[in-house]
Amino acid sequence: MNIKKANFERKRNIFWLIIIRLVASTSLVVSAVVIQFSTSRFLLLNPFYHLIFFSYFLSIVYFIMYLWGKNYTFQAYFQIIFDLILITALVYISGGLNGSFYFLYIFAIIAASVILSSKVAYFIAALAAFIFGVLVDGMYFEIIPYFSSSQYMELSLGLVQLNILIPWVIFFVIAFLTNYLTKNLRKAKEQLHLAQKELEIKDRLALAGQISACIAHEVRNPLAAVSGSVQVLKNELELNEEQKDLMNIILKESRRISDSIEQFLDFASPVKQVFSRIELSAILREILSILKGSGSLDGRYRLEGNYDSTEIPFYGNTNQFKQIFWNLLKNALKAMPEGGTLSLDFIQGKNSKFQIRIADTGKGMTGEEIEKIFEPFYSGFKDGRGLGMPIVYRIIDDYEGKIQVNSEINEGTEFIITLPQTGIKGKKIKELKY
Repeated sequence: MNIKKANFERKRNIFWLIIIRLVASTSLVVSAVVIQFSTSRFLLLNPFYHLIFFSYFLSIVYFIMYLWGKNYTFQAYFQIIFDLILITALVYISGGLNGSFYFLYIFAIIAASVILSSKVAYFIAALAAFIFGVLVDGMYFEIIPYFSSSQYMELSLGLVQLNILIPWVIFFVIAFLTNYLTKNLRKAKEQLHLAQKELEIKDRLALAGQISACIAHEVRNPLAAVSGSVQVLKNELELNEEQKDLMNIILKESRRISDSIEQFLDFASPVKQVFSRIELSAILREILSILKGSGSLDGRYRLEGNYDSTEIPFYGNTNQFKQIFWNLLKNALKAMPEGGTLSLDFIQGKNSKFQIRIADTGKGMTGEEIEKIFEPFYSGFKDGRGLGMPIVYRIIDDYEGKIQVNSEINEGTEFIITLPQTGIKGKKIKELKY
C-alpha cells in the first residue's frame, strides 16, 4: 500500500475512532445516570461526570485536528496516549482493582492495532499494563491514596498481584488477537483491491477490443487505398521538393496508422494461435538482436543476467512471446534515454512455476502510473499508443500467468512474469536448464 492510500485509510480510521469514543462516553453517562437513580453506593459521580465531559471536550479537539490537521499518524498517537490517561483516571476514581473500568484499556490497544501497527499495539498493551500496575501497587502500598475512603478494601499482596497479572495477560492477548485479525483483514483488502483492479482491466480490455475491431476494419481498407494511390501519384508525377515531402509525410503517417491498426486487431481479435515446444531464452535473444540491428540497443546500455546461459523450454506460441519481449524491452529502453543497465533473468520458482525478470535503471513510475500501465490507450511515453502493455497483460493472462510491476521514481522499473512450467493446455515441460 502506498503512502497516499495509507494516509487515507488512517484518516478514515481516526474518524471512526472519534465516533466510537463519543458513543462510549455517552454510554458511560447513561449508565452512570441509571446507577445514580437505582443505588446510592457506587462511586462519587461528580468527578466521574467531569471526566466524561472532559472526554467530550477531547473528542471536539480530536475532530478539529481531524478536519484541519495533516499528520494523521501524530493524531493517532496523541489520541491513544490521552485516552490511556483518561482511562487511568476513570480506573482511579472507581477504586482501582475494586472498580471495573480497566477493561477500557482494551479499546486503546485495539485502536493502536487497527490505526497504527502491530508493534504499536504491543507497546500500548505494555504501557497500559505498566500504568495499571503502578496505580494498583501504589494504592495498595498507600503511596497513592484512594480517591474515597469507602473504596478501601483489605487484600493480601498475593491477591493484588494476581489481579494485576490477569489484566496484563488480557491486554497482551487482546493485542495478539487484534494484530492477527487486522493483518488478515489488511491482506484480504489488498487481495480484493487487486482482484477488482484485474477485473476492471479485463473489462476495459474487452470493451477496448470491441471498439478497436470496429475502427480497424472500417479504416484499414480505405487507408490502404489512400496509401496506394499516393504511392502511384508520387512515382508518376513530376513533383517539386515540397510536394515530395508532403507525399512522404502522407505515406509515413499512413504506415504509422497501419501499424496502429495491426496492433488494434491483435489486441481486439487475436487469431487462433499455433502452440508448440519453444525455447524462451532463444526468443529473447532474437529480440535483442533485432533491437541491436535497429540501433535501439547500442553502447549506451549494459546487459546483465542469466538470459544468455539458460535454456527455457516451454509449450506456447513463438509470436506471442516475441510480442511480450518486444514491448517490455522497448519500454525499458525508452525509460533509459541516456543509457543504463538492462537486467534479464529466468528464475526457477516454486509449485511448478518459473519467472521472467526484466528490469531497467530508468526513470521509474509513480504508484498511479503503475496502476494504469495495463489500461488500454494509456502510455507513459509521448509517442506511445497505449496498446503494447495491454497486449502483454492479455497474453500472460491467457497462459494463466501473472505480471508484477515494481518501480521507484529515478530508480528504475522491474517486471516479473510468473508462468506455469506446464505451458499452455497443461503440456508438461522439463525444468529450466542452467
